[in-house]
Amino acid sequence: MRSFLFVLLLALAGCANVAPKAPPPPPYAEATVQAQALAANHARLTGPARRANGEAIERLLTALDDATLARDAARLPADDPLYAFAGRALLRRGLPLPHPFARNEADFGAAQRPPAEADGYRPPLQVALLLPLSGPQAPAAAAVRDGYLAGYYGETRRRPLLRFYDTTPGVAAALARASADGNDFAVGPLLREDVDAVFAEDPPLPLLALNRGDLSPTPGSAAFSLSPEDEGVSLALALAERGRRHVLLIAGGEVAQQRTANAAETQLRRRGVQVTRLRHTPQLETTLAGLGTQPDAVLLVLKGPQARSVVPQLALANLGLLPRYASSQITLGTGKSDEDSALDGTLFPTEPWLVEPVPGLPSQAVAAARVATAKGPAARLFAFGLDAWRLTGYLQHLALQPNAAVQGATGRLQLDGFGNVLRRPAWSRFSAGVPVPLADGVR
Repeated sequence: MRSFLFVLLLALAGCANVAPKAPPPPPYAEATVQAQALAANHARLTGPARRANGEAIERLLTALDDATLARDAARLPADDPLYAFAGRALLRRGLPLPHPFARNEADFGAAQRPPAEADGYRPPLQVALLLPLSGPQAPAAAAVRDGYLAGYYGETRRRPLLRFYDTTPGVAAALARASADGNDFAVGPLLREDVDAVFAEDPPLPLLALNRGDLSPTPGSAAFSLSPEDEGVSLALALAERGRRHVLLIAGGEVAQQRTANAAETQLRRRGVQVTRLRHTPQLETTLAGLGTQPDAVLLVLKGPQARSVVPQLALANLGLLPRYASSQITLGTGKSDEDSALDGTLFPTEPWLVEPVPGLPSQAVAAARVATAKGPAARLFAFGLDAWRLTGYLQHLALQPNAAVQGATGRLQLDGFGNVLRRPAWSRFSAGVPVPLADGVR
């Protein structure tokens, strides 16, 4: 009997030392499972089928709340095809990446460069700037070029040798010459059709394209853009993050306005926000008076004079006190505070450099005193050029360090898993007829 009790006690003691089994991890959300199945085949698709598949994945991830998206993304390996999509969704929402994207240390032509500085600055040795320096796009290219050079000459550390190549006669020939001349990196091209032409093949140089077309960047390259679609996404995220559930969207008929409005509407609907879309017409006042449901916010994709005419009509329709957002086009045709006071309270995204000093960059006032492209409508492209230079030096840092960012002239810049530069703009509000910059994150 004693021996039996002794054995029993030993058995009980052994059980006490066995650690309890950890509970199994919670299953992926159903939307994540569906998105993962779509992502598994994404790389094999081309053309419209690939675009539609990517949009379906984005719709599924958009339906996830922040906590679920972050939880499921953290459990995806870096090489899981869905992680690039999930990581981009996190970055767009301003949420941190759980781990880096799958990258190669030699991406962006960094293998032959000297080691990076403490802040990640590691520019190429020789850079080819591919811009339409002649023809109808030359004025836009000049503003980008001047901004790039302002940033370049403002840098006191090691700088690459620069060479310029005109893409107007043909982007393929310009890129071939740039490669033959010994450049190890290229910045450009600027036109959407040229970007697609470059990424349709395996380019001879890693590059930072200065636009975004239908094709994703090839591995080791990146794309940076001030596209209307990107702004539409930023506007939609700002509205959704503030809990807006029914947005009245009023857009002009210009191509850029329609592109911004389309992107904003798509992103809002993916997040479950109801959108009532109206076109800016002489009959708008009558249409507003006949709205059947009451929105909780207004989004204006209009130029300044158009917006000034719409705001009183909103007031007459008892919509004047609603939160009012606008695209950056609202600043076009403004500048007289007595007239622009009609826009007071309107929030809109903007480039930080246009409204306040950005550390490490010359102010707009200083730049405008030296070159005409730093003021007026061209100033936005000048700021774009400033950031193209910054990205030249920090692209590998952004690629390899999760959650690394560059505070640029056009906003906070990060790199997603597809090689696209994501930009979170600054925000301003009209007050007493003058745009006033808002504190970071305040909308």
